[in-house]
Amino acid sequence: MADDAMTDSMTINRASLRPGQHALVVGLGRSGMATARLLAAQGLRVSVSEGAPLNRLAGEQVQELAARGIALETGGHSAAFFTRSDFIVVSPGVPLTLAVLEDARRRGVPVLGELGLAAMLLTTPCVAITGTNGKSTVTTLVGDMLRAAGQEVFVGGNLGTPLAEYVLGPQQAKAVVLEVSSFQLDTAGAFRPRVAVLLNITPDHLERYASYEAYAASKWSIFRHQGPGDVAVINLDDNEVARLAAAHPTPGRCCTCGRAPGSGTGAHLQGKTVVVRGMGAGDHQEAYDLAATGLAEEPNLHNAMAAILAARLLACPEAAVRQGLAGFTALPHRLALVAEIDGVAYFDDSKGTNVGAVLAALTAMTRPVVLIAGGRDKGGAYTLLAEQAGKKIKGLVLLGEAREKIAAAFGNRIQVEMAGDLAEAVAMAAHLASPGDAVLLSPACASFDMFASYAQRGERFQEAVRAMGRREK
Repeated sequence: MADDAMTDSMTINRASLRPGQHALVVGLGRSGMATARLLAAQGLRVSVSEGAPLNRLAGEQVQELAARGIALETGGHSAAFFTRSDFIVVSPGVPLTLAVLEDARRRGVPVLGELGLAAMLLTTPCVAITGTNGKSTVTTLVGDMLRAAGQEVFVGGNLGTPLAEYVLGPQQAKAVVLEVSSFQLDTAGAFRPRVAVLLNITPDHLERYASYEAYAASKWSIFRHQGPGDVAVINLDDNEVARLAAAHPTPGRCCTCGRAPGSGTGAHLQGKTVVVRGMGAGDHQEAYDLAATGLAEEPNLHNAMAAILAARLLACPEAAVRQGLAGFTALPHRLALVAEIDGVAYFDDSKGTNVGAVLAALTAMTRPVVLIAGGRDKGGAYTLLAEQAGKKIKGLVLLGEAREKIAAAFGNRIQVEMAGDLAEAVAMAAHLASPGDAVLLSPACASFDMFASYAQRGERFQEAVRAMGRREK
């Protein structure tokens, strides 16, 4: 599926963005609005097709589209909107298997995404970071390091602000740092980052991809259009990344990172120190001690290593890299300590929306864990979590649509409780926990069965923990 989408999108180039062309934007989230504005600014005729009903859209969005003369349909996707378009731009969350999109491709109508569209107009050097887990942390770290060097930097993509919003402006940044998802890469067209970073690949989004292999191929495609002057950064400690690297050499220069020293330019670990090779003359090496930072434990040791290497490849000075590392604070809903109540520590890792992320969170835990998990299933291999029963995981509280499926994977290995909502889950976890334990919200699932986002889920967890703390006083 990903290869088909990218082949279609390659038929669009900058010359396609000319007045008189009719572009259709599918999906009206933040990415869709930025896309519609960008297309309108190029003088194209623009229409928008949104699956949600009109009463669920923000009034200011609808008013802005009307003021720009952009036609809007809501509550579904009609064939009429799709057949009169010269090309189609899809938002990342829109399934590429929609019948109207498949029909458009059969008719030869090009399909691409917001990232691919904006990349055509991008004039700023770009570093792009992808991977199943850790990409938000690495993206933020690289941005912090470059800012510490006094550079104006745009940080966005899948993290916060769409690239199209930056391209709409004067493009004054010295560097663009993008978090890039597999959904974005599926329709990224000729997107060519100067530095592309692949952190890891573990099963995720298997409700959307035909197979794990298709998902992995989507991640690897970040390197597809790089050339000899570009750099690929790959983590050889990840088995799937290492396998793909052996089978599919990158077209650009390849720099590796991992626990073992490699050859050529790259980075490796010596305890809690990142050693960077090949940035100076001869055998010069740089050492970045992470022991006194918030990055001294996994998975952040590997995240920091990738961020350091990417920043140095963009000529970020060593001193600025160290400043960025020293100022690191954990991102919201990523292994954030909420409170300690009666000797039990409560951690919000709501961003842990796949099994690999939960396993990484468990690796970082130094206490026995009562895990709160569940939500909307993404095709996760919950048996991998079940292997931690009686090791890292001493108790399990499940909620949401996937709770029965997760419970079946665990069987009777440990005590499993079923909760009706998150507040009840927190209360049940507190009952299972003993002083010295940790209660960890790391759901291994999407949030959309019960919440608007993983952030809202994390906020509700924090509220429930704090409310329990007040009752205990």
